[in-house]
Amino acid sequence: MDHLNPVLSGATAFASLLASIYFLKFWRKTGDTFFLLFAAAFVIDAVARFVLAVVQVTNASEPVFFIPRLITFSLIALSIAGKNALPKKQK
Repeated sequence: MDHLNPVLSGATAFASLLASIYFLKFWRKTGDTFFLLFAAAFVIDAVARFVLAVVQVTNASEPVFFIPRLITFSLIALSIAGKNALPKKQK
């Protein structure tokens, strides 16, 4: 069962890459920074998951691999907070 972990990590990396392309499409249409930050977060997640699938992780190096996740979730939180902080347009 240990041989499936890299395959699942690769599939998750591919899904994150597809999500980033999806958000980039909306960013190009709208120019909204919200979509750009989400796309960046998913690109970082895709790269991190690909590296996890390829690299042999040891107990000593394992905490280093949480830094991209911290950046990813920070970008998502920043984009949501920024979107909610903007004044709403009157129709």
